[in-house]
Amino acid sequence: MQRRDFLKLSAVLGSGALLGPLAGCAREAAWQRMMQAGPAKVSRTVCNMCFWSCAAEVHVQDGTPWKITGTPDDPHCAGRLCTRGTAGLGAYYDPNRLVKPLLRVDRGGGQEFRAVSWDDALNFTAEKLQKVASDHGADRVAAMVHGAGAAHFMHLLRAFGTDSVAEPAFAQCRGPRDTGFFLTFGQGISSPEQTDMENARCVVLIGSHLGENLHNSQVRTFADAIRNDAAIITVDPRFSVAAGKARHWLAIKPGTDIALLLGWINVIIAERLYDPDHVARNTLGFAELTSYIAPFTPEWAYGETGIEAARIRETARLMASCAPAVVVHPGRHAVWWGDDTQRARAMAILAGLLGVWGAKGGYYLAERVAVPPYPTPAYPEPKSSWRDLTLTQFPLAGAPVTNILLDDMARDDPHYRALLVYSTNLPMTMPNAPAQLARAAQRLDLIAVSDVQPSEMTGFADVVLPECTYLERYDALRNDDERDPCIALRAPTLPVLGDSKPGWWIAKQLAERLGLHEYFPWDEYSQVLDWQCRQIGSSLAEMAQVGVKHFARQTPLYFTPGGPQSFTTPSGKIELYSETLAAAGFDPLPRFTRHAARPEGFYHLNYGRAPQHSFSRTQNNPVLYQLMPENLVWIHPLAATEFGIADGDYIRLVNQDGVVSNFVRVRVTERTRPDSVWLVHGFGHTAQGLELAYGRGAADSSLITRVPCDPIMGGTAMRGNFVTFRKEDAA
Repeated sequence: MQRRDFLKLSAVLGSGALLGPLAGCAREAAWQRMMQAGPAKVSRTVCNMCFWSCAAEVHVQDGTPWKITGTPDDPHCAGRLCTRGTAGLGAYYDPNRLVKPLLRVDRGGGQEFRAVSWDDALNFTAEKLQKVASDHGADRVAAMVHGAGAAHFMHLLRAFGTDSVAEPAFAQCRGPRDTGFFLTFGQGISSPEQTDMENARCVVLIGSHLGENLHNSQVRTFADAIRNDAAIITVDPRFSVAAGKARHWLAIKPGTDIALLLGWINVIIAERLYDPDHVARNTLGFAELTSYIAPFTPEWAYGETGIEAARIRETARLMASCAPAVVVHPGRHAVWWGDDTQRARAMAILAGLLGVWGAKGGYYLAERVAVPPYPTPAYPEPKSSWRDLTLTQFPLAGAPVTNILLDDMARDDPHYRALLVYSTNLPMTMPNAPAQLARAAQRLDLIAVSDVQPSEMTGFADVVLPECTYLERYDALRNDDERDPCIALRAPTLPVLGDSKPGWWIAKQLAERLGLHEYFPWDEYSQVLDWQCRQIGSSLAEMAQVGVKHFARQTPLYFTPGGPQSFTTPSGKIELYSETLAAAGFDPLPRFTRHAARPEGFYHLNYGRAPQHSFSRTQNNPVLYQLMPENLVWIHPLAATEFGIADGDYIRLVNQDGVVSNFVRVRVTERTRPDSVWLVHGFGHTAQGLELAYGRGAADSSLITRVPCDPIMGGTAMRGNFVTFRKEDAA
């Protein structure tokens, strides 16, 4: 028996066995009666079904939850929640959700999880952390976290003496995008993105699936752009929903985005389609860019991308004619090929030439409310930092890199000795994570997991600390960079089910056991929220009534046309040529590199989102499961004919390294290129505790085995894998 076997969490430990029959929304007749009843009680909160964090209102009739709707004056949703947001009650009533602390124990020559008290679970966790600190140092503890509740655990670990707290959102999502834009404009892109699509004359989407990722306000303003007859240019190997709204769909060869961007920049410079006054006043390195870009003509780009030179010229001229009211959408999940910071740089250079930063119809200047942090002592200085491991490999990483931390934990003599994972399912999020976690599990002194559901990650845990859903807890105020600054309150609206607890409570209880009570000097997190609200002229009581509070802008929304512009780059200008990259030994201007060629009989593996699900977190939601119980693999008719595959068949996908997927149903369609397949991410769960999602569909993450890293910031490239097809009897 290994020291820490992977445990398949049994459904017997979910709420179905501990809470008894579900009530309320589970019965259609109850819904019908509630709809005919009198006014419901409404409570305010912030949705957590995805990271967009729309302000929401929970309607309760006679003590029974009825529905969840959007807050009308919230800029994130304007009163309309998305498919997932309206299914929040499905997460609350999920019969498989975690409702008791669990501890790994040895039994009969094997291991199992045993339900224990909170005291037992917290004492075990704190004792292990204290031992790591005593034997190795507090800096040898790392965490991987996601979502609003992560702030509580970040605060705990910084107080403990470590800064190695990583978010997969950096190295597995938007880190290359933000790094590329930061190197060009001196700041990254906000979340929500500060795209002014409702005022745009042209919107350029490069692999951005608006309408399918269902980022609420982005979809609304994209619809505004379409309604206003803005020209839409969609670059995607697949005919996406956005492509169906486009004036130009450029079905690009996978892996050649930089070539297209260089071709566009070539046209804009060669034909002098830029504003020379803007370029002279606000940019640095135009002469170097002009000399560099000359060979990258549309004819050259056609040979790489498969997009005709005439269409490259036509779309470049269209952008320039609409400038500066052009949104070159930065997208999300920007980890594709391993040169993704440079791909983002090419997008940012294009945007810089068009003068869209701070321009109406381009990127507005975002602002947030100046909410002060609750006063606590300064954090101790860690003996070592995440930078010590990361910057030697990826010198311009602006945040901890999850894959660097996990790679270290899998070594024979790791630097890190304990891992805390909060609300992120690493095996479905990080490529090659299951194998790395299996090795790390034999070397670490502690793996603690806090989550709402029994995901694949819980199978590697020593202790599971069940968090209650967002409908049952307080979290930090939502205070994002916005067009119109505002704050929103997440507050408990329904009673806690089982023995799950809010994240703030779990973090505070661990802090008390670790002797860090001075960093958590409150009894209830509501005290923190009330104090913060009072510093900005509000109160917790007011926020509970309004849900969202708006504040006047303190800075302009746009730069004054023709007026001075300032950027927080070293030069104070838009840096088309990056001295920072050159000094670090990287190309100061984006370089196109051909990626691995497609093997004979294999197809590019592309993946994306669906409006029914958030990553891999919602497939077990009983409401959303009904809308999309499994994913489909899109295969072009030419490939389907070659392999004798019919629409509706179940097949297995086999990648270039021989990894075989679960069965997945086929959709034969011309909406994908003949050299590519496409499927929705997040399916193919192996956690048996997820009774609905277990084994349904194919996991794209398991097929992503060749993973070069972006040399600038460490992002994991996940688009460079190929699959072929295996027909078997699904029975």
